[in-house]
Amino acid sequence: MAVRSTTAESLVEEVFLFGRTLKRAVTTGVEDSPLPQALTGVLAILATEGECRQTDLASRLCVSQSALSRQIADLVDLGYIDRHPDPDDRRASRVCVSDVGQVRLKQIWDRRARRLAEMLSGWSESEALDALDSIRKLNDTFNEDAHAHHQDVVRIESIAR
Repeated sequence: MAVRSTTAESLVEEVFLFGRTLKRAVTTGVEDSPLPQALTGVLAILATEGECRQTDLASRLCVSQSALSRQIADLVDLGYIDRHPDPDDRRASRVCVSDVGQVRLKQIWDRRARRLAEMLSGWSESEALDALDSIRKLNDTFNEDAHAHHQDVVRIESIAR
């Protein structure tokens, strides 16, 4: 049975508000300036995926190569990412999280996890796991759709060239 449009509308609103609230909640009270969210996201995906070409990372993030290029440059300047020529194609670059980047990412995740654990102190483990299951299912659904649409955009851009 399909989801009713009123339920979908409510989900859109709640997911949007949840994203904003979560971002604000996990970054509140941080002593030192955190890495901007966009850079943290790039660093986290790269840490998960491992060394790859910048073009592959852009595809994974569903962003254009030009949008990712500036973020990569910032992360390289900070010492969080290492970039080197791709041995198979010298025109391309491969990127990976540096040791310093791994340490910084762990600090960010640990700080956020502590903050979230404090906020969920009134929840049972069962409630937290139920929420986690629902969030994972939403995330998987959204990612599948985003990647399907990103592939359509990539095909259109390549045809237009």
